[in-house]
Amino acid sequence: MSRPMAGLLMALGVYGATLTGYAATLAQAKPEIFAPGVISAGTNVLAPAFSPDGRSVYFTSATPTTSTILVSHRQGGQWSTPKVAPFSGQWSDLEPAMAPDGSFLIFASSRPLTSEGRAIDGVYEGKTWPGMGGNLWRVDRHGDGWGLPQRLPALVNRHSSVFSPSIAADGSLYFMQPDSDNGYFHLWRAAYVHGQYQAPTPLSLSDAGSEEVDPAIAPDQSFIVFSRHHPLQADRNRLQIAFRHGAGWGVPMDLGDAVNGASGNIEARLGTDGRTLYFSSPRNEPERYPRSPAEAKAFVVRMQAWDNGTKHIWQISLAPWLDARLASSGVR
Repeated sequence: MSRPMAGLLMALGVYGATLTGYAATLAQAKPEIFAPGVISAGTNVLAPAFSPDGRSVYFTSATPTTSTILVSHRQGGQWSTPKVAPFSGQWSDLEPAMAPDGSFLIFASSRPLTSEGRAIDGVYEGKTWPGMGGNLWRVDRHGDGWGLPQRLPALVNRHSSVFSPSIAADGSLYFMQPDSDNGYFHLWRAAYVHGQYQAPTPLSLSDAGSEEVDPAIAPDQSFIVFSRHHPLQADRNRLQIAFRHGAGWGVPMDLGDAVNGASGNIEARLGTDGRTLYFSSPRNEPERYPRSPAEAKAFVVRMQAWDNGTKHIWQISLAPWLDARLASSGVR
């Protein structure tokens, strides 16, 4: 058992038979590729946002220099060929987040602040990134369509590099923005009270010298999943989970090597059940050599579809972590 897994078990306080069963379940945890060859295909794809009925998904399709939000619909048990979302395409848009009730969607975009402006510049990691900044924009659902995107208030968009929104059931908004001193990203929360965002406050999840990105908040704000990395360490972007502890958060726990075995696990998102985790990773299916002719043919097909080193969307159930938390609470 890896140190992260052992630490997770001890932190949750699960003992005896519960401990043994949880360890066995966690050791078998294995992410699965999401919609291979249809959604997980071609370019880098990230950040799926599902409609409440789970029949539509909005997600980012990206190259190293630009990104667009696409939409796909589930029809007859299959996902349709993705198309550009009606509110995206003109500017570099990314990271859609669906309100739990489906009434609106918030996304990040480099689009200018005025109609005559130009794409905003990003400032992070000690550099200026021309035209690659981000502010958060909201688009409301109108029947079967969407309205026009509206920029969130300056109280939220206080920086030219505000990314990765996540929306709680009460409207509270979680997101990331860089530290003004070193340019590392950290997580923030803007409470939503009487139809107005309150001044954002930083989440108490920081580890000295680390960077936290891409929050996925549970609708009831009982837990959060995000990615963490230490810029001076080689093992980047490991997924973590933290549970609500009073008015703050407990110690974040690494999801373990079975999930984090590949580097670069980012853009955590929750499915409509609140228990399925989606994330993006360049991970590949393991290969064994020598291959048989059938295995070689299957590999070529898979590589042409998605297994080619670009970031694609993976999914895994959070049931072991969430159920262990409940068991721990029962013991106490």
